[in-house]
Amino acid sequence: SSGKIFASETWRALVGNCRENGTLHLIGLFSDGNVHSHIDHLKSLITRAKQEGIKRVRIHILLDGRDVGETSALEYVLPFEEFLSSLNCDTFDARIASGGGRMVITMDRYEANWPMVEKGWHTHVLGDGRQFGSAVEAIETLRKETGNIDQFLPPFVIAQEGRPVGTVNDGDSVVFYNFRGDRAIEISKAFEQKDFDKFDRIRYPEVVYSGMLEYDGDAHIPSKYLVSPPEISGTMGEFLVKNGLRQLAISETQKYGHVTYFWNGNRSGKFSEELEEYIEIPSDIVPFEQRPWMQCALITDKLIEKIESGRFDFIRVNFPNGDMVGHTGSFTATKISIEALDLCLDRILKAVDRAEGVAIVTADHGNADEMYELDKKTGKPAIDKNGCYKAKTSHTLNPVPCFIYDNYYSEKYEFVEGNYGLANIAATVVTMMGLKPPAIWEKSMIKLK
Repeated sequence: SSGKIFASETWRALVGNCRENGTLHLIGLFSDGNVHSHIDHLKSLITRAKQEGIKRVRIHILLDGRDVGETSALEYVLPFEEFLSSLNCDTFDARIASGGGRMVITMDRYEANWPMVEKGWHTHVLGDGRQFGSAVEAIETLRKETGNIDQFLPPFVIAQEGRPVGTVNDGDSVVFYNFRGDRAIEISKAFEQKDFDKFDRIRYPEVVYSGMLEYDGDAHIPSKYLVSPPEISGTMGEFLVKNGLRQLAISETQKYGHVTYFWNGNRSGKFSEELEEYIEIPSDIVPFEQRPWMQCALITDKLIEKIESGRFDFIRVNFPNGDMVGHTGSFTATKISIEALDLCLDRILKAVDRAEGVAIVTADHGNADEMYELDKKTGKPAIDKNGCYKAKTSHTLNPVPCFIYDNYYSEKYEFVEGNYGLANIAATVVTMMGLKPPAIWEKSMIKLK
């Protein structure tokens, strides 16, 4: 809102590169879910582009249906088309050029499925794909043909007279306008790395590329960005390393970055090679509802092995089941995923007991806890036009439980009443370890007796 983005060197480079003869391409998640992006940011970029004298803007939309309603795409596309019409004139032409579901193209993370990114490259850059006259036509047709919700809709290309309206070419500028990094890094690599080898790009246009933020502070991806990322220091992982404590981080690919990259303050590396071990269990590349147990058993096997080794003072593990399967909107699959995870948790807690350890079980948000949209008037599950319960695919806002499982040391500390959240867990853990939490941290939920 301050307008600092448009005073940055990066914005000046983007504009200067394409003002005369090039096109400004804007790629990102198309909703107001505010988890990875916000459509208001997109509108601001387009409005400013016109003010700066850019003549052509092409928007490549990644349909959400995950952080917002599962079939809400047209609720964004229709008013957005009106917004573009209000700006378009003889000297300014802004159009939607391509799109597809966020779980089908472009927005892969943690290198779980590079073919997703390849599909995005073919769709956005090359204009290679099934053609439609408009985004509305594409969404309505693909939804009818496949029965898929927005996040799983196939890619589409907008064309006129058989020609794509928005391929990316030499001399163009490209902005990936997501502000969250995990699902923005891979497409950024495809645009920036000359020696890229994850797939054949067919054509590699010379463009000025920018992210909304720097998505990886260690690897400096991308090299240009509109907003300087927040500097995050004093994380729990860093604190434990400074105190000489040994750590293990483990998950499957879908959440591996959550226990490493995000955990360490948007850093891709370790604080200490000697004191830290990271384990990634490769995720299956299949729709989550088709294999809802995911890799929870393999994660558990490796986790128990590491617990029994006695080598680690602190272990963090993330099971993606409730989130990733919950996002599909399938009640049956999500129920199976939680049942599978429950079996694994039983095994883990028994291993914790054998090691005379303590476990904290929690989550960063809800999802599987509320699988249907609720009617705001009745509080009961909402009914869709077909008379079925309306699936909820987004995170919930329900309070998240936090369980401290401790059969050995609970008499040595007591719970302190308070209104707590995720930020209080770090201090709680280090207090249990007999360490004094840094003053900048949120307070511990316990105190030693």
